[in-house]
Amino acid sequence: MKVSRRGLLAGAAIGGGLLVAWSLTPRTFDNPLAPGEGEFAVDAWLKIAADGVVTVAVPQLEMGQGVTTLLPQIVAMEMGADWRQVAVEPAPVSGAYANVPLAAAWAPLWQPLIPALENDPDDLLLRNWAQDERFTVTARGTSLAAYEAACRDAGAAARAMLAKAAAARWDVPWEQCRAENGVIYHDERAASFAELALDAARFDPPDPPPLQTDPPADPAIVAGVDAPDIAPAFPRLDLPSKVDGSHVFAGDVRLPDMVFAAIRQGPHDKSELLDFDAGLARGTRGLIQLVRGKRWLAAIADNWWAAEQALQRIAPRFGVERPVNSASMVEALESSLEDGPGVVFEKRGNGVEGYSPTMARTYAVSPGVHATIETTSATARLMDGTLELWLPTQAPEHARKAAAKALGISAAKVVLYPVAAGGSFDRRLDSEVAIQVALLAREAGRPVQLTWSRWQEMAASYPRAPVAGVMAAQTDDEGNIATLRLRVASPPSMREFGRRLFENEVSWAAIDALEGEADRFAVSGLAGPYGVANLSVEHVPVTVMLPTAPMRGQADGSNCFMRECFIDELAAEHGREPMSYRIAMLGQDPAMADCLQRAARLASWDGGRPGSGQGMACHRMDLFNATGRIAVVAEASAGEGGVRVRRLFACVDIGRVVNRDLALQQIEGGLVFGLGMALGCATEYSQGLPTHQRLAALAMPTLADCPEITIELVESEAEPFDPGEIGVPPVAPAVANAFASATGVRLRRLPLLSAAP
Repeated sequence: MKVSRRGLLAGAAIGGGLLVAWSLTPRTFDNPLAPGEGEFAVDAWLKIAADGVVTVAVPQLEMGQGVTTLLPQIVAMEMGADWRQVAVEPAPVSGAYANVPLAAAWAPLWQPLIPALENDPDDLLLRNWAQDERFTVTARGTSLAAYEAACRDAGAAARAMLAKAAAARWDVPWEQCRAENGVIYHDERAASFAELALDAARFDPPDPPPLQTDPPADPAIVAGVDAPDIAPAFPRLDLPSKVDGSHVFAGDVRLPDMVFAAIRQGPHDKSELLDFDAGLARGTRGLIQLVRGKRWLAAIADNWWAAEQALQRIAPRFGVERPVNSASMVEALESSLEDGPGVVFEKRGNGVEGYSPTMARTYAVSPGVHATIETTSATARLMDGTLELWLPTQAPEHARKAAAKALGISAAKVVLYPVAAGGSFDRRLDSEVAIQVALLAREAGRPVQLTWSRWQEMAASYPRAPVAGVMAAQTDDEGNIATLRLRVASPPSMREFGRRLFENEVSWAAIDALEGEADRFAVSGLAGPYGVANLSVEHVPVTVMLPTAPMRGQADGSNCFMRECFIDELAAEHGREPMSYRIAMLGQDPAMADCLQRAARLASWDGGRPGSGQGMACHRMDLFNATGRIAVVAEASAGEGGVRVRRLFACVDIGRVVNRDLALQQIEGGLVFGLGMALGCATEYSQGLPTHQRLAALAMPTLADCPEITIELVESEAEPFDPGEIGVPPVAPAVANAFASATGVRLRRLPLLSAAP
């Protein structure tokens, strides 16, 4: 583990010699993976049972992305296990599972005074912070980057221990044994993992573990077979239980003597519960009690419907100090975009010095809602001073601390049992429900399950930040870009989120603290892959009273829309074919040019001529030493009710593919999510409340609306990039460009149907 000079100097600057010594001392942990009877634990990741079952700990929230298959697969491939005998167990919160790459990526949020940490995930100071804070947050597609090495080490150690047990039986060198499909072999001899498991516990693994020569990669990709009709070599472990209904989501938890709660929460932002008439709920069958919070009112009953009906009858009143309204947000964004001071986060060449724009276009993005399948739900039991939480959370340690603080107890007295989330899209980074259900359990004196209604999910959750942007370029007569200025106005959403997550601030305190401060995360992906000589990427911070949060695709989703639509408009202005126009600017990124050409072949690209209904977009995302690239061609037209998307074609380069089936699922899911953000999934706000209350009002694509999707994965040996978010950003601009080619109408606001050009 390296100790960087930057980390050493940063530690010294913060607190002197004693702090430096502590910060740079490697951490050790008790094994959090407790073996049961007839099992032995290899390390924090892996245990083996006498029946040969291999159980792998997974410290990340399963929210449909398949992490409870991906990490066990890495262990199984390295170990030589039989996939049919691999099981998974949610890992307890522990520093042994610290997500160090995400801690590095988010270092500007939790330690802005040491910017070097963001660029150095191997820094020991950063690693120790992540371990001390039990930072196991699930976000940014970092699971593979964070845990592949540890899973490989665990699998290799287990394989060596089993080989040593077999070698002792056969009196042969253990290095000559091999593992395959749950069996250890040496010449003609063979012994199953089940036969060797308990004997293997007597041996110590070699240090370092003997890794396989090649890193894990999907067998179909390695063999050059990339066809969706090929059966996956490693099918999802959670699929059978999700098919038969036995999979446990948050709302499925049941405890003895448990009661159910519904809630009403105040509008955004800084609201307080004024008054309510409890007598209006009198006579509601099953109602047990009402619980008043400062900014919410909850009803507890013997069933959730009774609790919800009681609150509907009461209709509590809230006072809002500074209510959110869409008109004021739009005005603030537009005025700030025009003349507000900004911060340049990326500059190439001369930037915008001396440039005179020949073309400029303005774009806008409305607040987008997460629209998870399962609404917020959590269960709590407070007994003998210990709080137990059953909670789907992407940030488990932060949820534990928030609940503990609300009850005035130590975080050590909070036990969290992770359960799967029915979709998340970063919605489960928030810990508000942990606080609420903990307080309800205390008041009820018995287990309580709190479930937000769909209306409360819409009203109380934090949406994607609204954005206004102006894209401007100076070109020559042929449209070649000499200077590109990309300027966006938005709230400093990620920094605001960081203050809520890391400093436990309320939303309005975070908003006030960041007034006038720019956010580098707001311009993520805005520059794009193009080799423009002179470029300026600028963020204009805008204070709006709407608390916002990250969403699948991050700010790349908005930024790619604005940039790729502008590139198409530049091409059209100068009579240039959209694909060749892009490729001419990709001399420094031939892999992206290759993706564009492959996507064009998939779609039988005809040049995006007027009336064709075809449009394209591309995007690149980077995380440390891994890069994801995608090119999308959409076929769209004007249909009944607005834009109709018939087909989507995508070529994706995400480096080494560990599980082809999961990668295709995640990319396809990202494309559909991006389509939802293009056509709907947004709301206006009036007096602090969203104007949309139901999923049906969000214009999300149904199964009947989903286009035919064709995906090509590029074979690569580069470092793997997570496929979960890469599919989101290019869909909206590809659809907007396709609609423009089909109708001649250019839509410059997301959702595309929300406004005229």
